[in-house]
Amino acid sequence: MGCRVTKSNQVQLKPCDRGNISVPAAATAMRAALLIQRWYRQYVARLEMRRRCTWNIFQSIEYSGQQDHIKLYNFFSYLMDHFSSANSQRNLVSQMFGESDPFQDAEWEKHFCYKDIEVPDVYTGPHLSFPLTISSVTELVDAFKNKQKLHARYVLQLLGKTWTLLRLMPNISHVCTCKHKEITICGDLHGHLEDLLLIFYKNGFPSAEAPYVFNGDFVDRGKESMEILLVLFAFLLLYPHDVHLNRGNHEDHIVNLRYGFTKEVLGKYQVHGKMILKLLQKIFSWLPLATVIDQKVLILHGGISDKTDLNVITKLDRHRFVSALRPLKRRGAWATRKEADDDFGSGRRRVQSLTHGAPLRLRQELQRHSVHSESGRTGRSVEEELRERRRLAGLSLPSDSDSAEDLEADTVEWKQIVDILWSDPMSQNGCVPNEVRGGGCYWGPDVTQEVLDRHKLQLLIRSHECKQEGYEFCHNGRVLTIFSASNYYDVGSNRGAYIRLGPDLIPHFKQFQASRSTRELTLRQSVGRTERSAFQALRMQLFAHKSALIREFQEYDPQCTGLISVKHWAVAVEKVLCLGLPWRVLRSQLVNSSTQDGTLNYQDWVSQLSVIQPNTEIANTSLLETLYKHHSNLESIFRMIDTDHSGLISFEEFHQTWKLLSSHLQTDISDKAISDLAESIDFNKDGSIDINEFMEAFRLVEHRRAEMEAPPPSPE
Repeated sequence: MGCRVTKSNQVQLKPCDRGNISVPAAATAMRAALLIQRWYRQYVARLEMRRRCTWNIFQSIEYSGQQDHIKLYNFFSYLMDHFSSANSQRNLVSQMFGESDPFQDAEWEKHFCYKDIEVPDVYTGPHLSFPLTISSVTELVDAFKNKQKLHARYVLQLLGKTWTLLRLMPNISHVCTCKHKEITICGDLHGHLEDLLLIFYKNGFPSAEAPYVFNGDFVDRGKESMEILLVLFAFLLLYPHDVHLNRGNHEDHIVNLRYGFTKEVLGKYQVHGKMILKLLQKIFSWLPLATVIDQKVLILHGGISDKTDLNVITKLDRHRFVSALRPLKRRGAWATRKEADDDFGSGRRRVQSLTHGAPLRLRQELQRHSVHSESGRTGRSVEEELRERRRLAGLSLPSDSDSAEDLEADTVEWKQIVDILWSDPMSQNGCVPNEVRGGGCYWGPDVTQEVLDRHKLQLLIRSHECKQEGYEFCHNGRVLTIFSASNYYDVGSNRGAYIRLGPDLIPHFKQFQASRSTRELTLRQSVGRTERSAFQALRMQLFAHKSALIREFQEYDPQCTGLISVKHWAVAVEKVLCLGLPWRVLRSQLVNSSTQDGTLNYQDWVSQLSVIQPNTEIANTSLLETLYKHHSNLESIFRMIDTDHSGLISFEEFHQTWKLLSSHLQTDISDKAISDLAESIDFNKDGSIDINEFMEAFRLVEHRRAEMEAPPPSPE
């Protein structure tokens, strides 16, 4: 194959000779072809096995982190619920999670006023004027493509308009394909602006003729979450009836503290970042929860449970659930009617979605007009307009008689929201708590059939889970997962995809890979690259649990020989890390110290993990290991304590952070060790600690170690 045949060596066969080729030669050629085919199939199967194993590593570590975050938040909730107000830890947590809002909605509109913010002459980014036009939104997209930043004045103006519009939208959006050829449905984006731009390049911008549904998780993990939000909100304002945004589990300010969005906003908008975050917190709580297409296709972010009831979801007050990680806690008696008029629905069960409960004609009228046009024409303020619409819809204010009933209803509504934001499908029948993520549930095919049939639906489209091909069917084709962030775990780890759904309601998939370098890699190169990254992350996990691993190994080594069997090694590692991985299969990539009799020298293996030398200024070994093991939880607490978003915390706050963490972990860290650590990282000796410098210095140590440990690339 590939050889050039010249006239001098070309053999001319006569017609009578062509049928006389020897049978042994033909059989040999056939056997050779079969051998090559068998070898290639085995080669591809081995690569696929490596790819799936790599995938399991990434996913297990991701879900373990989510579980840790929810456990930490549950611990804070426990302090709030079970300790008196005199308890110092409860006071600190109350400060971190205090939901008391100094302003009502009407006052917040004045607080978020952008008019006093001047745009300097040296600003070269995009300028926005309202109402938006397609040219101004296109200019905004091009600016972000060229790595420009939108000025804080325009950011606050855009967010304020979005907040006003979202408050008029129902909990469940209804879309019809009768006047459209196709509707495009996108899954998680997670700050990957490159993926969103590629979707627009392939599929076109949203418009009245090309509607879109974006199914949550716009932010976190990626570095351009803010740009994605601004683009989506701009198109929402431009086409409010053709762009639909569902809330995801990452549209939650508590989750943002851990997964990067809070840090991103404060880094890009240092002066106005706090105000932007507060406004985004309100916007997230007002995002619709689901979308229904042609009364047949349900689109929501996470999933369902055996208790999911779309009628309940339609009526609940979604904006009260600012964070879905904790049930609502009522303050006691109902507010006065004046308070209710100023901020209708805040903490009150009976206040319904603005377009629910009204006659059909009125609902259509409310949905047809935007809040901007209505308030401008009547001369009323936005709040007056909202109250008037509530009066026309016949929505009443609550009384003081049924607080116990309301409390129970709050819990029911909270569980409905948690399930649709956090749940995952499973292959077995039934519905069980999602212990892997720490929130929501796992639901089976029987639950899918019951819920969809009860609501006369035929298909559930959800996101929330990264899939290698960007999409995946399950539950007899009635549940479809769509994920639009390619290269989610690492470059080459997965494709992104989006769906185009026409009047026949048959989904058509479009896959893509945003990174050009990934598209140029062979299958073996791509698998090798992601495999190295996955094992690097896994070694970091093993290193962080070094002491716990040694203790567990010693349980299987009563004679203190330093040797254990591979079986015991695998059992011990799983018991400590709880990642649900096939450790015996992974052993060849993780262990280089096996003996000839099949035992494993765990002392040598642990020493191989300890390739970093501890920082000489941090002499306390247990403190150092806690720092490595729980750095994400530690950073979450830091950012929760930093309520003014200055990026700095005092020595006392640093001390309280470590005490909270040690209480959560039920470990004993001495005051002296914490004080020594605080002094060692106070680089400029001003009595405060820069959170970013502290955490980034820690991550850089991890990165250097990871580079040292990464195996050399396999030859191609």
